[in-house]
Amino acid sequence: MTPMTRDEWRAFLLEGTRTAKLATVRADGRPHVAPVWFDLEGDELVFTTGKDSVKGKNILRDPRVMISVDDEQPPFAFVFIEASAAVSELSPAEMLPWTTRLAKRYMGATQAEAYGKRNAVEGEILVRVPLAKVTALKGIADW
Repeated sequence: MTPMTRDEWRAFLLEGTRTAKLATVRADGRPHVAPVWFDLEGDELVFTTGKDSVKGKNILRDPRVMISVDDEQPPFAFVFIEASAAVSELSPAEMLPWTTRLAKRYMGATQAEAYGKRNAVEGEILVRVPLAKVTALKGIADW
């Protein structure tokens, strides 16, 4: 098992269509985990969600999050991000470039516009997670 360099973990996060597993804290203290589509912008991981979804409500109440992105194929690797998220409530028109960008990554260029429009709706929030505390390891199963 070997730590990844900053360049390695950034490339790992952007490879393919791995989803992030987002952990948030419910009002009663229980954890909640949900997959999210994401992208990187500068030193932030960015995703969208509905402000009335469980994860949206949790982040608006308590911005502490933990994110896990992993490679499920041997020799296995993962990136953990621990941070306080920042939320922006944007209009559907302002949200559209973000939802289209995420859709392009996960659904491909031919479906990006349709999925972008589907997800750029009233009540959608943009969430930014600073890449300040990152743990990234590769070769988990290596001897």
